[in-house]
Amino acid sequence: MRLRHIPGAEEEIAGSPYVIQNPREYRGRWALAFGNEDPVVIEVGMGKGKFLMELAAANPHINYVGIEMYSSVLLKAIQKRKETRLSNLWFLREDARTLADIFGFGEVDKIYLNFSDPWPKDRHAKRRLTSPEFMAVYDKILKAGGTVEFKTDNRALFDYSLESIPGAGWTVKMHTFDLHHSPYAEGNVMTEYETKFAGEGKPICKLIAGREAPLTV
Repeated sequence: MRLRHIPGAEEEIAGSPYVIQNPREYRGRWALAFGNEDPVVIEVGMGKGKFLMELAAANPHINYVGIEMYSSVLLKAIQKRKETRLSNLWFLREDARTLADIFGFGEVDKIYLNFSDPWPKDRHAKRRLTSPEFMAVYDKILKAGGTVEFKTDNRALFDYSLESIPGAGWTVKMHTFDLHHSPYAEGNVMTEYETKFAGEGKPICKLIAGREAPLTV
C-alpha cells in the first residue's frame, strides 16, 4: 500500500493525547489505561476511525482500542477524534504482528478487521490479516468465547478467509456474501470504505469467527 506522507504526522501523533505512546506498558493491565474493568475491543487497521468512534459513542461501557500502522491515516483519525468527547477510546500506531506484546492472554473480548489490505499476490498471503499467521496472534490475546469479525468488499480475499480461518483451527460461526441484503444488516455500523463501496452497489462480505461450535441460523 502506497500512502502519501504528511509532513509532521509523526510529531503530531507523538504529542497526541488520544494515542498511547508506550502500549507495552499496559500489557495484561489495560484496565489501568481506561480506569475501569470494562470489556476491551480492538479494531486492527482502523483507517480514519469512523467505525470505532461510532461504536465507542454508542457503547460507553465498552473500551475500544484502534490500531493503525500508517501515520498519515492515523493522523486523520486523530483529527476526527478531536471533535468527540469519548473516554473509552485509545489509538495505537502499531503493526498488528506485535499485538501479543501489547495485550495479555485473553485480555481482548472482540477483534474487528474491516476492509483490510487484500495483498492479492500469493507470495504476500502471510500479510493478510486473516492468514493463519495472524489468526495465531489473535488466539494469544482473545478471551475464551471471543470473536473476530471481518468485513470486506474483496471477494477473493473473503473466499481465501473462508478457507484459511478454519485451517487455522477456528470456526466460521456465520458468513454472508451480501451483508446489506442479509438478516445480519441490522445494527451494522459502516466504515468509510463500506459507505463508499455500498454506494457503488458493491456487495459487502462479512464473517464472524470463533473457537466454539457454530451458531445455528
